[in-house]
Amino acid sequence: MSFEPSFEDQELLADTFEREAARMSARELFASGLIGAAFAAALVAIWVLHPPHAFPIAPALICFAILVLAMLVRFDTPLGLAPATQLGFVPLLFALPLAIVPIAVALAMAISWLPDVKAGELRPARLLLVPVNSWFAVGAVAVLAVARTDPYHAGAALLVAALAGQFLADFVVSSLRFVIVRGASVLSVLRASWVYAIDAALSGIALVVAENVHGTSLAPLGLVPLLGLLAVFAHERHKRLESTLELSNAYRGTALVLGDVIEADDGYTGEHCKSVVSLAIEMAEHLNLGAERQRNLEFAALLHDVGKIAIPKEIINKPGKLDPYEWDVIKTHTVEGQKMLDRVGGFMREVGLIVRAHHERWDGNGYPDALAGEQIPLEARIISCCDTWNAMRTDRPYRRALSYEVAVAELVSNAGKQFDPHVVETFLALVAPRDLPQPAPAHVATGPVRSGAGLVAHLG
Repeated sequence: MSFEPSFEDQELLADTFEREAARMSARELFASGLIGAAFAAALVAIWVLHPPHAFPIAPALICFAILVLAMLVRFDTPLGLAPATQLGFVPLLFALPLAIVPIAVALAMAISWLPDVKAGELRPARLLLVPVNSWFAVGAVAVLAVARTDPYHAGAALLVAALAGQFLADFVVSSLRFVIVRGASVLSVLRASWVYAIDAALSGIALVVAENVHGTSLAPLGLVPLLGLLAVFAHERHKRLESTLELSNAYRGTALVLGDVIEADDGYTGEHCKSVVSLAIEMAEHLNLGAERQRNLEFAALLHDVGKIAIPKEIINKPGKLDPYEWDVIKTHTVEGQKMLDRVGGFMREVGLIVRAHHERWDGNGYPDALAGEQIPLEARIISCCDTWNAMRTDRPYRRALSYEVAVAELVSNAGKQFDPHVVETFLALVAPRDLPQPAPAHVATGPVRSGAGLVAHLG
């Protein structure tokens, strides 16, 4: 089980918080209507299969009230709220005829959402999601209805099957909605499924109470203290997750401010970094990097030259070749950049490691640590290639932009030396279709270029 949100989980969680007060999209409305219609059809089928019978009103009302309270105890997950529903649902399952249970669950859920609607934290249209979120009740009830057995007379095996049916129905419907409406990955849905383990654990307590519902109508009230305790835990988790998102946003904001500082300090460097970001993101998607690595690569690409703020402008903008002293000074920008990002903290420390390594070379002759091959972070290898390409294809103080053919030839000739050969191959496959002519063959020299520590090394 994963209780701590990954980067992808944080992105989904932030989206969840925003959606609650946002208008429903056409896709959401369509999905909700479709699933709601299926919910209604399932209710009719259960009613026909297992018609309701007379039942005691007092235990049913008490169990219904407990279910409403349980639905107010909500744990945040990346894809939505997970109420402590099980503590109220199981007793209600024993107190009402099967055909009425899903209806009562939907009504209790709507009631539990009304305070948020009144406070403006939830749009009224989102009440259309009630049938979608009530499908778990259909799963459990359907198993018992097919067996033509009331819960009170069901054996242990049938009750476990009903629990499995509950979880399966909820997971399938929720997954379909999250994947279709929000584009969530199946993996992210699976990561949020730890809530089913908690529901399973609560089911034992709820079952003990449920079996005494008809003998002692007030038995469900014994669950109130437990719900109060869970409410405290849920509130603390909500505050902690809010703090996590705020801190992550603070790191992002700091990174963007640093990007603005780079641009204000030197217009070319700022525009260059933004161009490198665009190329690097495209590479990351093509190489199927995970969401967290894509984030780190994006910020590293944006801030890879942040250390140049500490380099004298007469060196940065010097026309012509740098002397040995000036070259040693400019090479410190990778370490200076890492120091700046280390001070920011959080995930920016990981970004700093990439920034430090973006001038390492595949053959081990780079700086500052002389890393070689796959010792160099993949993100840094991507930035190195994108950085050099953009530098070659733009005007610099000491020369005009190189032609497409010369730039391609330079990358190809330095693959396996300065650059990761696979990264170069992937990069050229991406830029060739849109950057005019076909790449020059590796054996063709299309102009007077300098390799190694010459032209390409200086361009970065």
